[in-house]
Amino acid sequence: MTSTEKHDLDASVTEEAPSAVIDRAKPSPEFQPDHRASSSEPAAPRVARAPAIIATVIVCAIVGLSLWYLVQPQPLIIQGEADATRIDIAARVDGRVGKRPVERGDNVAAGQVLFEIDNPELVTQLHEAEAGLAVASAQLANIEAGTRVEVIAQRKAQVASATANLTLAQQTYDRVKELAGAGNAPIQRLDETTNSLHVAQRSLDEAKSAYEAAVNGYTVEEHGIARANVAKAQASIDTTKAEVDELVVKAPIAAQVYQIGAELGEYVSPGVPLLSLVDLNDVWLRFDLREDLAKGLKVGDQFQMRVPALGDRVIRAAIRVIATKGEYAGWRATRATGDFDLRTFEIRAYPVAPVPELRPGMSVYATWPDDRR
Repeated sequence: MTSTEKHDLDASVTEEAPSAVIDRAKPSPEFQPDHRASSSEPAAPRVARAPAIIATVIVCAIVGLSLWYLVQPQPLIIQGEADATRIDIAARVDGRVGKRPVERGDNVAAGQVLFEIDNPELVTQLHEAEAGLAVASAQLANIEAGTRVEVIAQRKAQVASATANLTLAQQTYDRVKELAGAGNAPIQRLDETTNSLHVAQRSLDEAKSAYEAAVNGYTVEEHGIARANVAKAQASIDTTKAEVDELVVKAPIAAQVYQIGAELGEYVSPGVPLLSLVDLNDVWLRFDLREDLAKGLKVGDQFQMRVPALGDRVIRAAIRVIATKGEYAGWRATRATGDFDLRTFEIRAYPVAPVPELRPGMSVYATWPDDRR
């Protein structure tokens, strides 16, 4: 049979029973040949173990370093805060805020006006006290000038009149007494002339005393009273003027306006803070340390710290104050056994070199030496 005829026969068989041909062509799973066992197939490559070993070494190294880091003592970081001298300015008088030429954040010089308070009643009291001083001064001047010449002349004339009246009363008394002795005048008439004589004598004495007083002028006591009245009026003026001066509030030192507590037109009372000033020339660093950490510290010790707000700038500060914190109601007494209650100390350190950029409220931190732990 030729190849052409064989090909035609296969095609006819395929057209008649394609499924049977397919079934015969597909070998059964039980009788599939094992190509892996054939010696003609190449062997599969073996897996490389070098990367696995390297990864294992790296993991072991990481674990070991982590354990080593955990068992190592960690450095103690203490955190503090920058602070500065703060001055609360309060009014000593009441009134309404009339002017406030400063704002928050302004730098003010010593003696610069911060507030002006309006109080018309207080100004009126000052004018009244000044008028009282004028009256007291005039009275003192009048006393020191002495008695007027006209008053002395008047007192002298009164003495002369009293003398004349006494002479007349004496003459009348002598005549009545002579007549009464001869029985020509009644005894009652003699009594009347006797009484008139006594009255004339007393009038003359009174006139002489008034004349002497006019000539001698005011007494030392009267001079003292007049001077005391002047001093009292002056003291009243000084007191009122001091209160009036307090209507203008000035800065006691050169500082920066930190906070303002009163606005224009607001009524203020004595003792109520108007604003707060911060002295940026007196900035310090404050730390709160347990007493076991503060052991060995003394005034004058220096250490370095960093300021995060200034880009972790390193500054050096010296300790000036070591003070214990206050005791509170919840503080317990130190126990005799076991753990102990530790007090807290406030450490105040000042920068050795000025740091103009340092502001109150900035955080600072430092690594505490191991020998102080």
